Amino acid sequence: MEPDAIRSLLEAGLTEAHVEVAGDGRHFQALIVTSDFDGLPLLRRHRLVYDLLQSHIDADVLHAISMRTLTPEQWAAERG
Repeated sequence: MEPDAIRSLLEAGLTEAHVEVAGDGRHFQALIVTSDFDGLPLLRRHRLVYDLLQSHIDADVLHAISMRTLTPEQWAAERG
């Protein structure tokens, strides 16, 4: 699986998401920014992302993904 394919899946499943994905084909790192995360604790944010990717995880096409899940406000604050 390519990083662009993961990015496309996440952008399609999340509202106005900014998604950056890097990886080696099986292990990936993602930055995901969307207002869908507003008011959600970290574990619920991650569950939302995993739900979008679950079929690829089950098929062992996607082995592992680490992620940073931010609201637009959190991302803006980090970027200064």
